[in-house]
Amino acid sequence: MKKLLSFSLLFSLTVFSLFSQNALKIAVMSDIHFLGTDLAQSGEALTKYENATGRNVNELHAVLDETLKQIEAASVNALLICGDLTNHGERGSHLELIRKLTSLKQKGIRIYVIPGNHDVNIPDAKAYVGDESSPIQTVSAKEFAELYAPFGYSGAIRRDSASLSYLSALTDSLWLLSLDSNRYNEYTATSISGGRLLPQTVQWAMDILSEARSKNITVLGMMHHGLVEHMPYQATFFPNYLVEDWKKLSTEFADAGMPVVFTGHFHANDISSLTSANGNTIYDVETGSLSQYPLPYRLIEIDSNTLKIDSHFIQSVEGVPNLQEKYQEKMERYAKASAEAQLSRLKIPLAEETRRALSDLLSQINILHVAGDEKVDAETTEAIQKLAESVGDENFDAKSFQLDFPPADNHLTLSLKRE
Repeated sequence: MKKLLSFSLLFSLTVFSLFSQNALKIAVMSDIHFLGTDLAQSGEALTKYENATGRNVNELHAVLDETLKQIEAASVNALLICGDLTNHGERGSHLELIRKLTSLKQKGIRIYVIPGNHDVNIPDAKAYVGDESSPIQTVSAKEFAELYAPFGYSGAIRRDSASLSYLSALTDSLWLLSLDSNRYNEYTATSISGGRLLPQTVQWAMDILSEARSKNITVLGMMHHGLVEHMPYQATFFPNYLVEDWKKLSTEFADAGMPVVFTGHFHANDISSLTSANGNTIYDVETGSLSQYPLPYRLIEIDSNTLKIDSHFIQSVEGVPNLQEKYQEKMERYAKASAEAQLSRLKIPLAEETRRALSDLLSQINILHVAGDEKVDAETTEAIQKLAESVGDENFDAKSFQLDFPPADNHLTLSLKRE
């Protein structure tokens, strides 16, 4: 159950006070969906792709470059990337992205990656050159670990034999547990959006958490799929964006001493939490996509007293001064289409007026949710009211409608001092 920041969270994180007096600065980004330059050449195929996805490849390359530039300027110690590094696992996309990350790594920034469902063994990876898209080489799990050896795998202090999960030491008293929640071994015609942690991987992770507790080491998690619900009924309407058995796993990880896990996949900038029956809280810090509004990344600072999270949004790139407005408009169009498709899949018998009202409401909620710290604005209130009227609910109170689970999503400081 979600709860407000409480003493239990402060207590669970007091071990951070064992850290060095020098603050550790970490950047987090997710869901880059990078499509390599050679695989996206001007032509009918690329036009169809960009129209279907709402992604302008050149603009998003500029967004990534600007993000890496800002992260370098922030003088961070490490960068975490929570999966979906590439569009559809194209080997060429991986190689070009690695060149960009290598340039940042050479500046002294440690980089840690974990794959997403779009990164490994993708059967329908494509290049968009000429009039028609064409099949292109992807990478296996073994090749992924080899390619990204400098970005977590070669320096890992532990590797899971059952998956691409690994353990890294950020400091002497802070570990990063990167968990592979993808199902690429099951892919046939295309990728699978849903995620799962293998039983062997869960046991491997629990053994690490047990060891960490015995050594007074704090373990932060990173995985692609969500570990905690981020919006009402997410597990019902969007089950593929949460890891399988999420409630059981989040409870186990919280009780084992993991206070925070960094995630992506849902393309939303949101922070949510779960508190176990034993009173232990785990926070799921989900970072939105760099391929979609609002084009976010996070900067996190940890010292002996506080854990500070700040979100940043790429506002413009060269030639596109109105980048945020442009991608918000794109998001509004695709959110409406997505809501209508979701309602069709559910096959719930609805009057046309009710269906339109519900579609409008779901799309408005989506727009607000992806940017974080959502509030029920006038447009959303109107959509809620229309829905209530269409179903004849005279007692529906739009003012009490809650969109966002606590705590804050974009800017949050946690006190790490013992009370």
